[in-house]
Amino acid sequence: MSSPDEAGIAHRVGRMLAADGRDAQRVPANWTELLDPDEWRLNTAGLPFRRAARVIALRQVPRPAILLVIGHDFGDVSHSWGFTPGGGLLRGETPIAGARRELAEETGITLAETALIGPVVERKALFTFNRVTCRQDELFYLTYLQESVGVDRSGWTDAEQQVLDSLRWWDLDELDGAVAAGMTVYPRILPALARELLDGWDGRVHHVVEY
Repeated sequence: MSSPDEAGIAHRVGRMLAADGRDAQRVPANWTELLDPDEWRLNTAGLPFRRAARVIALRQVPRPAILLVIGHDFGDVSHSWGFTPGGGLLRGETPIAGARRELAEETGITLAETALIGPVVERKALFTFNRVTCRQDELFYLTYLQESVGVDRSGWTDAEQQVLDSLRWWDLDELDGAVAAGMTVYPRILPALARELLDGWDGRVHHVVEY
């Protein structure tokens, strides 16, 4: 569901819902061909919506680093961004179970539930992907990994292989430099947050809204 504030914003700017319930200005009629309809449902504001879970994976050795995926939009390689492993929840799936499953599928890293801390971030996002404006609510969990833990991309689906460009450890200094040079990372607080979390989590949940 959309929040009351979001629905109010849609009303104030005169958004018109089509007969099928979608926001006709921001969601094309064939949106179910552009997004997986098993994961996305139209909310009351007429936007495809899903809940998702992600993992902030950090390591200290040999240098402080974070595990990131770099992806691009369908048909537009210039629209790219960095993000942590994760994705949409399956029907009936808990966020922590979804975070573990997505981490295993996208990176080959299998963790016990007790290895995930948090959630440390709760994010509400509005973004455009494949010409569709989407709403997503995400929970981010934290884990600490050793240098010896490798990554494996063999679990990527055909759709992921089309839009995901790389999966690797980024030194935090390297990440700061890339962001300063114009690289986009979501959530935008991630580079600073990664440094904050390196020595442990203080129990505070960061609430992020990126509309």
